[in-house]
Amino acid sequence: MVKREAFKHRDGFVILEDVTIGVCDTCGNRYYSADILHAVHAVATGAKLPERTEQIPVTYLESA
Repeated sequence: MVKREAFKHRDGFVILEDVTIGVCDTCGNRYYSADILHAVHAVATGAKLPERTEQIPVTYLESA
């Protein structure tokens, strides 16, 4: 169980809270159930309304 997990979708980003995920003990890869991925898709495409929306700061990294 993780407090927050961010997902990148072709239609944007979605954050799910209090979600159960699988994590490989060896490499640390994260695994998601089909239900989780369907929920991400539904929110990202507007089929399901999010409970809230948060602003996220975005900036460019200056070249050295």
